Amino acid sequence: MVTTVTLILAAVILALLAVGMGWVLGWASRVFYVEVDPKVEAINDALPGANCGGCGYVGCGAYADALGSGEEEDVTLCGPGGVSCAEAVAAILGIEMTETWPYKAVVHCAAHWDDRLEKMEYTGERTCTAANLVAGYQGCTFGCLGLGDCERACDYDAIHVIDGLSTVDYEACTGCKQCSMACPRNIITMVPFKRSEMLVVACSNHDMGKDVSKVCTVGCLGCMSCTRESDLMEMDNNLSSICYDDYEQCEDFEAITGKCKRASLVWVGTPTEADIAATADEEVPDRIEVDFKTTVDDTEWRG
Repeated sequence: MVTTVTLILAAVILALLAVGMGWVLGWASRVFYVEVDPKVEAINDALPGANCGGCGYVGCGAYADALGSGEEEDVTLCGPGGVSCAEAVAAILGIEMTETWPYKAVVHCAAHWDDRLEKMEYTGERTCTAANLVAGYQGCTFGCLGLGDCERACDYDAIHVIDGLSTVDYEACTGCKQCSMACPRNIITMVPFKRSEMLVVACSNHDMGKDVSKVCTVGCLGCMSCTRESDLMEMDNNLSSICYDDYEQCEDFEAITGKCKRASLVWVGTPTEADIAATADEEVPDRIEVDFKTTVDDTEWRG
């Protein structure tokens, strides 16, 4: 009898506590309710929810807040969402979106392990960040370290180290920038893919040609042959670069690639049927995918 009364009393107390806590939570939800702009909610729903940080904000919610409040006007910052996402956000905001292209990662290095002339056995921590602090790991201080920091950072399985070289899978790449941010040498950059297949410079070495040839068999020698063929090509501190603002106006890519003595100008991406037909008689170098905007200037080199 005593046990039954005790059980009933305990059940009643728990029920009262549940009712009381429910009332408190309901009261708190009304008192502390923060009204959310319906426009911000709509933008957040249009974003993919990847929360990758590639847009420069901590997550999709923060980016949606910035867009909805007018703090941010660029609706094209979401790499995983792509053009369709940007168009949806622009429609919600009631603005006209200017022409845009998907940005994808490009590795500015084409040297596989056998292409590197100076290298040593490395027994330290198997990360690019650690190896970058070790003098002599490889002769080129601008090249891919090949230890997979970028591969581990990618949530889309879009970049893999193949024979010592980071290589992008463009069918999987969303342009989230995680690989670019993970690279301690800053040789992975984001390029506007104005076509399904893009010409890129697969090198980041700013040294003089004679010094490049001592450490790598495929690095750009800075000979300027490509720049003499087209205004699309420029020289940046001994290294060829591509002016992507003028990319769509360039038609004679064969003349440019044909002048590269080291085949450092390579095609990356996914060629269309028209691209394949147009280059059916050409021998296209089969090497890495690269993106142009590379810089190594803000890294302190110790190796």
